[in-house]
Amino acid sequence: MRPRDAGTRGGLWRAIDERLGLSELTYPVPRHANSLAYSLGGISLIGFAVLIISGVVLAQYYPPVPEFANDSVRAMMRGISVARIVRGVHYWAAQIVLLTVLLHMLRIFFTGAFKMPREANWIVGVGLLALTIGLFFTGTVLKWDQEGFEALEHNTAIGELLGGLGHWFAHAFAENVPLLVRLYIAHVSILPGLLLLLLGAHFWLIKKHGISPRPGGSPAGVLPFASHLTHLGKYALVFVGVVLALAVLLPPTVGPAPVEGIEVTKPPWIFLPLFAFENWIGIPGLLWATVVFFTLLVCVPLLDRSPEVHARRRPAATAVAVVVMIGLAALGILAWVTTGAQHVGGGM
Repeated sequence: MRPRDAGTRGGLWRAIDERLGLSELTYPVPRHANSLAYSLGGISLIGFAVLIISGVVLAQYYPPVPEFANDSVRAMMRGISVARIVRGVHYWAAQIVLLTVLLHMLRIFFTGAFKMPREANWIVGVGLLALTIGLFFTGTVLKWDQEGFEALEHNTAIGELLGGLGHWFAHAFAENVPLLVRLYIAHVSILPGLLLLLLGAHFWLIKKHGISPRPGGSPAGVLPFASHLTHLGKYALVFVGVVLALAVLLPPTVGPAPVEGIEVTKPPWIFLPLFAFENWIGIPGLLWATVVFFTLLVCVPLLDRSPEVHARRRPAATAVAVVVMIGLAALGILAWVTTGAQHVGGGM
């Protein structure tokens, strides 16, 4: 590049920055921020971007009404088409994002990165986890096969338990508008809007407090933010390559239109521990297990207030977390191998 060209580009950037303040978005990052464990949040953000783009494309093929929803999804999966590939990308990106968000929160917990002054960002992160699961759930409903229909029936049953607080989930809220339409609106506008708001707060707090240090000490020196973005760009290429390969090699399935009055499917993997609670105590088990779980997550900074951040120096908190993880995994396996009882009936 000639010096004059470089100077022209530099002057253009300065002119833009003076007006928009884009340089305020950058900040130096520690060297360990480029490691895989500390890049899980960035990888999740990449996944959300893939989900938004693929979701916009899928919306062009999908009518969110019970009469046509299932047929439209099955039409996408016939033959080799753009819609088939994009749906596969959307499906696998959702699976991976949910996994990376969970792993990101586990990394935050075991490295003590939720401790002062980052308690507020932990709570924001819990909200992001809840919204991610909500998006995953509503996406499951939208395919409108037996699994999706039964998921909606469980959602409606929980809404009835909540009384007035759950009125939005009741058929009577707007009798001339199918619940599927309202779930679609939640999936494509309400939940993504809330997600973007919390992501903004999340990244603002990261910029304010910086990326948390490693418990055992961090390598000396910092990297420019541009270097960190370049590293995340490499992860983005890997992410896109993986979901494209999975979309082609393992396309997601979709069942036929649902049948009312039966309960024969099991939920996606993230909900299997809740399925075990439902088998034991019915629909209230789904509600109260969820409330207890997220309440405990929000209270983590209050429950573990020691100044220590290394997992080995917080044996009680670490042991409780490991027991909870093993318990949830065991419940999920139990639910997978157990025949479920019927707890919902329903109507469209």
